[in-house]
Amino acid sequence: MEKQIVFEDEYIRAIFMPGSSSELIFSFGDLITRAKGLNINAEKSLQKFGFNVLGIMPKDKSWFPQASMQNLLQAVAELIAPFQQRIAYGGSMGGYAAIKYSNALNVQRVVALVPQYSIDPEDVHDARYNMFFQAELNTGMRIEAEDVSSAREYIIIYDPHYAQDRAHYQKLQTVLPAHHVLHLAFTNHDAVAVLASSELVNDFLRHEFDASYFYQKMRRVKKNSKFYYRKVIENLLPRHRMALGRILKNNDLQLDAQFFDANQKQTILRELLRNKQVDQHDLMKLGIQVNLPQEHRQILLDAYGHGLVFNVISNKIESYADQAIALNHKFLIPIYARGNGLMTISLNDKRYLVVMNDRHVMKLVKERDALALGMHPILMKRYADFYMFSYKELNLTTDEYGAASFVNESDKNTYFVTQSEVS
Repeated sequence: MEKQIVFEDEYIRAIFMPGSSSELIFSFGDLITRAKGLNINAEKSLQKFGFNVLGIMPKDKSWFPQASMQNLLQAVAELIAPFQQRIAYGGSMGGYAAIKYSNALNVQRVVALVPQYSIDPEDVHDARYNMFFQAELNTGMRIEAEDVSSAREYIIIYDPHYAQDRAHYQKLQTVLPAHHVLHLAFTNHDAVAVLASSELVNDFLRHEFDASYFYQKMRRVKKNSKFYYRKVIENLLPRHRMALGRILKNNDLQLDAQFFDANQKQTILRELLRNKQVDQHDLMKLGIQVNLPQEHRQILLDAYGHGLVFNVISNKIESYADQAIALNHKFLIPIYARGNGLMTISLNDKRYLVVMNDRHVMKLVKERDALALGMHPILMKRYADFYMFSYKELNLTTDEYGAASFVNESDKNTYFVTQSEVS
């Protein structure tokens, strides 16, 4: 039997991937890698080890609403009934869901990387995710004592030095029964990317908990992770400036130009050139070209103060708070003001047009490439005090949760203003 969709509603899509294991893995997607076809969170790693998987993928930035999950459980009750060994796995929004629904799914183990306790600003102030709180969907959806049980094993992985995620863990501590914690220092919220390893995922799911064993395996994976070095560099610069030069001299990093955001590049250049630790070749390892003049770029903000981006995972225009963009800058590519013309983005030092068809399917096309039949560019229009984006007679608008659409009307929600960024 091949992968198949076994449940779908407005907010989530569940895909069953059969395997040869005795376990059933509930693999929850996250904010960026949302539902797309039959894709499942951590699919390659799970498939490699023959797991049976129920991939629960969010279709929206809605943090797995309870009504949707209850309907899902009813729909798949017969499918999952034969599996006595059950494990929930996810990161960030997916980590939250793995904990929140651990009782409902009757799992034996939960592996949650950098999970949230709640996105309700009344529960936890978090500028990254509070913008996605929807009262009608998320009220009362913080993780409560009745959601968890001492009969289950909880493994939480997070960076204790990262204040935003530490705040969530401190709240989780008050409701979770006895649980295991693995610290992933100086990685901020990038645990999923840093620990991307099929063997490590398999260990998290199957290996008896042994902190020393897990730390040994995590160190091995970290040493081969570009994401880890990025976070180490960010955290070393303020305190141990000379260490960055040694990292570059002793490691053959080959990072692309999008690996660091503009502010990080500026900080790295300033510190490295001030101390004369490295040469141009070393900077190229970081994807930094030093022979380019500074460019003053204008970030576009919507009516809610959120930055306009193109999400290369979902292939959609969206808007996010600046902290969320910085956190996911590999996937959320800012749309900058360029005057009257066509909407474009820069990805890996190449310029792409953002194009769309009448079914509102978006794609990226290199500037000089031919358009597919039915695809049209999106027009950027500059006015005295704002910008607008149009597709035929429709204008781009965004809502407070970052979802974008094209509408007939023209009001303040279709106006985008600029904010300077220097790179």
